[in-house]
Formats: sequence, C-alpha cells, structure tokens
Amino acid sequence: MNIKSDKIWLDGTLVDYENATVHVLTHTLHYGYGVFEGIRAYRRASGESHIFRLREHIERLYESAHILGLEIPYAPADIEAACVETLQANKYPQGYLRPLVFLGSEAMGLGALGNRVRVAVAAWQWGAYLGEEGLRNGIRAKISSFNRMHPNVNMVKGKICGQYVNSVIAKREALKADYDEAIMLDTQGFVSECSGENLFMVKRGQVVTAAYGASILGGITRDTVLQIARDLNIPVQERGFTRDELYTADEIFLSGTAAELTPVREVDDRRIGSGRPGEITALISKTFFDIVRGGHPSHPEWRYAYSSEA
Repeated sequence: MNIKSDKIWLDGTLVDYENATVHVLTHTLHYGYGVFEGIRAYRRASGESHIFRLREHIERLYESAHILGLEIPYAPADIEAACVETLQANKYPQGYLRPLVFLGSEAMGLGALGNRVRVAVAAWQWGAYLGEEGLRNGIRAKISSFNRMHPNVNMVKGKICGQYVNSVIAKREALKADYDEAIMLDTQGFVSECSGENLFMVKRGQVVTAAYGASILGGITRDTVLQIARDLNIPVQERGFTRDELYTADEIFLSGTAAELTPVREVDDRRIGSGRPGEITALISKTFFDIVRGGHPSHPEWRYAYSSEA
C-alpha cells in the first residue's frame, strides 16, 4: 500500500505531502488523545465520483471529539469541504480519506489543557484492506487472546486514536499466527468485533450481529449493511452471541470502511458453512458494491457527489 499523495489538508491549508509534518513532542503522538475517521470515495459506473456517507462520518468525528472533550476549531461543513478539496488536490476520482484531530506540542503531561487542537485530512489510494482474494473467497480469522475494551474502561463509541492499540496488538497476534484477522470477544466472553471491522454471522437465513449497545464501534458500514438487509427483507437480529455460535454459523462476513464487506471462510481452523462466501453474504455484498460503484439507484442520500478536478 502506497500512502503517498501530492497534498494533505493541515489546519485549513493544503500543503505538500512532504511538508505535512508535526513536532516529535506532539501530545497525541505520546498519549493517543485524538480522534479520526476513515472514509471512502468511489467512482460509479456512470463516471460520477462520490464520498460514501460523508456527513455521517463527519458527524461521528465530532461525536468522538465530544466524548473526549475536544473542541474542533472548524465547523462540520468546513471538514466536509476539506475532504473534497483534498481529493481534488490529488485528482482522485476515488480513494480513501483520513481526517485526524489531534493535540499539538505546546505542552506535555496527561493534564495538558492548553494545547492547540489541530486537524488534518489525508487521502490515498487503498484497495481491498483484507485483500482482493479475501473479498472473493473469504479470509481466515482467529479468536484473539485480547478482549475488546470494556465500556466502563474506555469510550468504545468513539473512534479514538489511543484505543486502537487494543486492535493493533490483536491484529499483529493474528497475522503472526498466519491468520488474516482477529475476532475479539468482550470481557463477558461474547463476540464483539474484529480489530477494525464489525462482524455479522448468518444462521438459518437470519443475519445476526452484536447490539449497538455492546462494546463495539457503531460502524457506518455496519449501519449500511443493516439497512441493505432490511431492504432485501432479510431478517436481522442484534444480540449477544458466543464463539461456538460462530463456529456453527452458516456464513460470516465483516464490514468496515477499509474492509468494505469481506467474507470469513474459517474461524480458529474451523470451516464456516461450505468454506465459501454464502448466498446471503453474496447478496448483501453485491447490493452494497452496486450502490457505491455500480448503478443501483437506492439510497442516493449516501452519496456525496464531487468532481475530482478542483
């Protein structure tokens, strides 16, 4: 993956990639006290470029900042415009966006209250996060030895920089054991989510996922999947479930901005269903990709159109 681009939006100004730098004593670099988003822009079959559910992503960015007590020094409309400007400055008809809110380097220490709140928006070209092969044929996952954070320990509904250490150690453990992804349980032993994706299982024609109130990030792609399932009259249940239910699921798939919709063919060396992406997974996935890349007319409110030229 090459993350290099021509321009990055930093504190209200487009700067060259090489000049988008911060001081080594940047507070968030040391303590993780910041928030971010991951957003995809797609080009549809018509040639139209759009940012997928941009407003919902920016709304979550502000909610995450509010959870931490950070005041973003720009209006939401300014950050939306910055996302468009960054794509245009790099001439990207499609790509991945990374807005980041972080504290500057004015002071160190956990209680540094006077540090400047800074904002950056970067963009790059990012293919299938878990691989094109994974999208087609499914990935191998393992139950992590690390639990997803408890809601009374960390603010699990915020997309908070430092909290992703929990995900990083789980992901690295899985990769070193020759799996593609880690599935994390909550502290009660129920399936929570993966290191960077929400998880769905299918059993007897019903789609099941952890409830929003569980220790999961409220994924925007997760919400998209739930809406698509309802549009297709596929029964949906949000509830707690255990790892052995996963082992006996008919289908499993993951959702996330980076991972999009990725099937899971194996968990803990146990084949899931036929070992291939199942019918419901394929139907929801096809509908999703037709909405974002094809010509499916539904949910135009999810598509924030833009021109890739400034």
